[in-house]
Amino acid sequence: MTDTISTDVAIIGAGPVGLFAVFELGLLDMKCHLIDILDKPGGQCAELYPEKPIYDIPAWPVISGQELTDKLMEQIEPFGPTFHYGHMVETLERLPDGGFRVGTDQGVIIEAKVVVIAAGGGSFQPKRPPIGGIEAYEGTSVFYSVRQMEAFRDANLVIVGGGDSALDWTLSLQPIARRVTLIHRRDAFRAAPDSVNKMRALVEAGEMDLVLGQVTDLKGESGQLSEITVTDLEKAERVIACDRMLPFFGLTMKLGPVADWGINLHENLIPVDTEMFSTSEPGIFAIGDINWYPGKLKLILSGFHEGALMAQAAYRIVYPDKRLVFQYTTSSTSLQKKLGVAG
Repeated sequence: MTDTISTDVAIIGAGPVGLFAVFELGLLDMKCHLIDILDKPGGQCAELYPEKPIYDIPAWPVISGQELTDKLMEQIEPFGPTFHYGHMVETLERLPDGGFRVGTDQGVIIEAKVVVIAAGGGSFQPKRPPIGGIEAYEGTSVFYSVRQMEAFRDANLVIVGGGDSALDWTLSLQPIARRVTLIHRRDAFRAAPDSVNKMRALVEAGEMDLVLGQVTDLKGESGQLSEITVTDLEKAERVIACDRMLPFFGLTMKLGPVADWGINLHENLIPVDTEMFSTSEPGIFAIGDINWYPGKLKLILSGFHEGALMAQAAYRIVYPDKRLVFQYTTSSTSLQKKLGVAG
C-alpha cells in the first residue's frame, strides 16, 4: 500500500519559476513538494542550456542556467522543500475537503491544499532516436535516463549523443561499467569543454572508446541487446557488442496529462487571471511559461512575479482563518528568522 504524503502545496515542475515559488510560499509558512520528470532541478535551464548565458535576470548582468539553478536552490534551502525527481504527474483529483490528490507514474501520492503548475511548456520527454525496432528494447536494455547507476555496473555500455547529458553520464558511468563506448555523429561536441577534455583523456588512455557515426541497427532477444551496428560518414559499418544503451537525443516538451485535468486551455497553454494566476479550477494555479494571459511575456523574471502573487492567494486557501500581513524581508525580523539571517 503506497503511503500518502500530506503537504500544503504540490508544485509540478522544478524549473526556476517552480523553485522561486518555494521561496515565496515558504515566507508565508507553506510547505512544498515538487515533482519533475527530470532527474535534477532547473528545468530547461539545467537540462537544455546549463552553460548558456542568461542576461535578463535582475542584478545579474550574466548568469548561466546552471548557476541560476544553484542560486535558487541555495535560496530555498531554509524552507526544506521535498523533491520527487524522475516523476511525471499522471492523475489529479479533487478531494471532498477541496484539496487535491496528485499521483505520479512512480506510485507517489501527494495530498495538498493547493496545486501549482510550473511546468514550463509542459513535461520534458526524451526524444526517441530514429532506429528501427528500438521500442522492443526500451526499459530493458535501452534507457533514456539513469535512475540508478548500479544498473550499469559491469555493463558493456553504449552512450549515444554529444551534449552535456551524454558526456556527463559517460564520465560518471565509465568507472563502474565494464566498457563504455561513446558514439556521436561527428568529432565535435555541444557539452562543456572540461567534460569533452576528460572524455578524450580517457579515450587516449585506452579506458573507453569513442566511435564517430550513427547507430543504424540493433540486435538482441527478448528486449536484451547483444550488439549494435554503427554506420560512419563513409557508409562503412562497424558492429559493437553491448548489453546497455543510453541514447541522449535531446528532449521534447509535451503538455501531457495536464490536458486531461479539466482545466480550460488556450492553444495548449493554461489561461490564468493576472491577480492571482489561478486557473479555471479553484486552488490550481499556473505560473511561468505554461500559462497565458493578455500581454504574457515568456521570461523567467515574469514567472518570478507570478509566483509572488500566487503565493499570496495560496495563503488564503491554506490558512483560511488567518489574516495575511504583508511584510518585507528587509525589515521583518520574523521573515529574517525564517531565512536564518536574523541577528
